[in-house]
Amino acid sequence: MTHRHPYPHTDLQEVAHRNVTAAQLLAALTRDPLPMLPVWAYLIAALDDIDTLIDEVTGLRAELALTRHQRANLLAAVRATLATHHDGDDDPLYYVRDELHAQTSGEGR
Repeated sequence: MTHRHPYPHTDLQEVAHRNVTAAQLLAALTRDPLPMLPVWAYLIAALDDIDTLIDEVTGLRAELALTRHQRANLLAAVRATLATHHDGDDDPLYYVRDELHAQTSGEGR
């Protein structure tokens, strides 16, 4: 079974590139000797926030990938536990305990 993301990932590198381009255009527009309008200051501040948001989204994506991986490992351990229980194994919960230990001890399979 193929698992697809419920939403497409935005290309953060492209977002960063457009952000740099927009900042450069604003900088060129504000070089005019006329006083800078307050709207330009707001736009420049908003563009400065984009880099921070890109970093945060990148970190959240990595955290989500790790969480999905851990969830898949736990699901596999539960399935193994159920199968060994069905086969009459003496310690079918071994797989769940082993996976929980691996995830809590930081082995990070």
